[in-house]
Amino acid sequence: MAFSRTGLVAISLMALAASGCQSSRMSSLDTQQPAPLEAAPAGTVTGGALPPPAAPGTATSQFPAAPGAGEQVAALPPAAAADAPDLTAGSVAGVWNASVSGQSCKVATPQTKFGQGFRAGPLRCPAPIDGVKSWNVAGKQLTLYDEGGGTLARLYSSGPEKFDGQTESGVPISLSR
Repeated sequence: MAFSRTGLVAISLMALAASGCQSSRMSSLDTQQPAPLEAAPAGTVTGGALPPPAAPGTATSQFPAAPGAGEQVAALPPAAAADAPDLTAGSVAGVWNASVSGQSCKVATPQTKFGQGFRAGPLRCPAPIDGVKSWNVAGKQLTLYDEGGGTLARLYSSGPEKFDGQTESGVPISLSR
């Protein structure tokens, strides 16, 4: 009696289907249920009135307004002397060693168009520099921006391959290569 290979495979498959391929290993899982989890603390909720909505036709912006006439604008630091060279995107592009209130990290400043100028990538930086998403130069000033386009820090050239400045909250920051 000779069986073909195809016939043997077909008979084997029918035998497996008829047996149902059941295992006692899986049946023990059906009866076990995990213990219920404890409730997480929810804290307290307080109520209060919301601020009134803006008047109809009034535009609101998430960005701070530019200083108006009579408002004081922060002066350039002494390092940003009148004879300091104007900055170019090419002179700022690269990877910088950053010092933010004594903590060190790196900030990448490629010349990839993004946000307020060019993309920026902080590498293991402390707050608020960890939120830098873009950068741009204007005159002697290097400005670092957050995701929403808000200014995080302003820096000025203080020597070859070095910038010094501060964040909007007054935290000192420097970049060097």
